[in-house]
Amino acid sequence: MVDIEFDGRDAAAPAVRASSPRAVLLALALGAFAIGTTEFASMALLPNFAADYAVTEARAADAISAYALGVTIGAPLLAVAGAKLRKRIMLVGLMIAFALFNFVSAFAPSFGTFVAARFFAGLPHGAYFGVAALVAASVVPRNKRASAVARVFLGLTTATMIGVPAASWLSQFIGWRAGFVIVAITALLTALAVLVKAPRTPADPGAAPLRELGALKNRQVLLTLLTGAVGFGGFFAVYTYIASMVQTTLGASETAVAMMLLVAGVGMTAFNLIMAELTDRNLNLAAYTAFGGGAVVLALLPMAVEGGLWPMAVAILLMSVLGGVSTTLQTRLMNVAGDAQQMAASLHHAAFNMANALGPFLAARAIAAGHDFPVAGYVGAALSLVGLVLYAITHWDARRSGIE
Repeated sequence: MVDIEFDGRDAAAPAVRASSPRAVLLALALGAFAIGTTEFASMALLPNFAADYAVTEARAADAISAYALGVTIGAPLLAVAGAKLRKRIMLVGLMIAFALFNFVSAFAPSFGTFVAARFFAGLPHGAYFGVAALVAASVVPRNKRASAVARVFLGLTTATMIGVPAASWLSQFIGWRAGFVIVAITALLTALAVLVKAPRTPADPGAAPLRELGALKNRQVLLTLLTGAVGFGGFFAVYTYIASMVQTTLGASETAVAMMLLVAGVGMTAFNLIMAELTDRNLNLAAYTAFGGGAVVLALLPMAVEGGLWPMAVAILLMSVLGGVSTTLQTRLMNVAGDAQQMAASLHHAAFNMANALGPFLAARAIAAGHDFPVAGYVGAALSLVGLVLYAITHWDARRSGIE
């Protein structure tokens, strides 16, 4: 097939070289694997670097929030700054920057330096996923876009299944810093793979920062982003404290933490593909299923933790249905963003990392108030329910406006 850049319209410029869609998606997914490993491993390794820097686990969560803040700020800024760049070149540059700041994270001498490094490492995250999603959508038929995006995100969910448990396991032998070194090396390999395999499509001659900023005036874009920023916070409210629940609440070993993270990764990988297929068939049903199902499972999580490791594992597996909503909302943004595709796609990941900041922040406040770590389940359920309501409003507005 001819490689094209997806920009929300049927017209497209021909690429200089055609690439196998599978090869393109694999190269893009490698970057998602690097990003997913550093993002989720930071949560899994929270007790380790908290002890190393002699700060409380609640304080150590500031590093996670700093990364999320970097994503939130970097996504729109880099989407606008790179509006006139070829997407292939932009992706390579983003991965090189990502590698650099993960190296800095690995060797940060103080907690303050570590937090700053996590912020800067987060800057390329949202823009990479946003541009990668557009490139993925450009190499498949329109009715397979959700599945193509899901295969890029498969790198992220595979990171939760392999990269994060591996980082947790390695931390027991060579220290938590090694995980960030591995991420940096993977990011450099991604830059090379994308340089070789991504479509060499010319930059869109009509692209301009002001056109991308048009996404900020699109009510459907803003409502979809708000839905993700709040609703997905429920997932992160719990995922952040999985290690703490296993070790502190249940008194289990670090090996049990790695196994629980593997369960979470399996769930995210499976539901990422399941929800992508459902999204290609019925996008709205996929969104309601993710938020509604996630709210129910998260509300039952504290009871599951009381039952021990096995009931908790079942709850962690099933809560990953909420993780599948990322592909659903990314596809919806492609449908409603018009000419501002790059900005909307990048803001999607900024919104999800606002959720990454919001969920742990609210859960930390509940824990600091004297509750045990499983209280994060109730916080997550509440956020998922709010996300469900926000999506219902978004859906209603689209129908009222004649968009759907």
